[in-house]
Amino acid sequence: MTVLVAEETVVDLDQALWQVWTEMDVPEGFRAEIIEGAIEMSPTGGTRHLTINRRVLLALHDQLRGTGWAPANDGNVIHGLRVMIPDVFVAPDDLEEIEHPEGLGVLASGVALVVETVSPGSRARRRDLVLKHRAYATAGIAVYVIVDDFDEGGAVTVLTGPDPERGAYARSVRTPYGEEAVVPEGPAKGFAIGPEITGARRG
Repeated sequence: MTVLVAEETVVDLDQALWQVWTEMDVPEGFRAEIIEGAIEMSPTGGTRHLTINRRVLLALHDQLRGTGWAPANDGNVIHGLRVMIPDVFVAPDDLEEIEHPEGLGVLASGVALVVETVSPGSRARRRDLVLKHRAYATAGIAVYVIVDDFDEGGAVTVLTGPDPERGAYARSVRTPYGEEAVVPEGPAKGFAIGPEITGARRG
């Protein structure tokens, strides 16, 4: 009697996604991230999105000059086999200190702060407010700043106290547009996002 034994193939989803991501040819004007077991493709932001991010980047550059830290934007922040692309992030001046072993970006463990400017649409809001909240907290990034035009006339939320086990931040401070939201800790401590960056409250 012949016994046929089926060979079981075990596929590691994270490893498979990583392989696909490293080989992707991402169309111009889009970004690709690995978040919660999926590759998230999203378009780069419009003029308003770009304006806010540029203002944040320039203001952070002034704030951090001479500290050994600097802002960067639209780079891959990697935690294990997960990839996030913040609108703006703060890392050491010398990115080689925290470079990913394969040169694909920087390690999340060396990133002190991330900023996301929320784009319109329910999918974009879920990505920044839910998926990236969990992703950045899981990666242990100390400060997550969300600039949101669509939160009741506009608001800036500063999240601190990441709990990697729970994938959540312990503290959340929401500041409406028109007031200053202040980063409470880390190399960017005291950095304020106010009307000069966000503009006034929106109609």
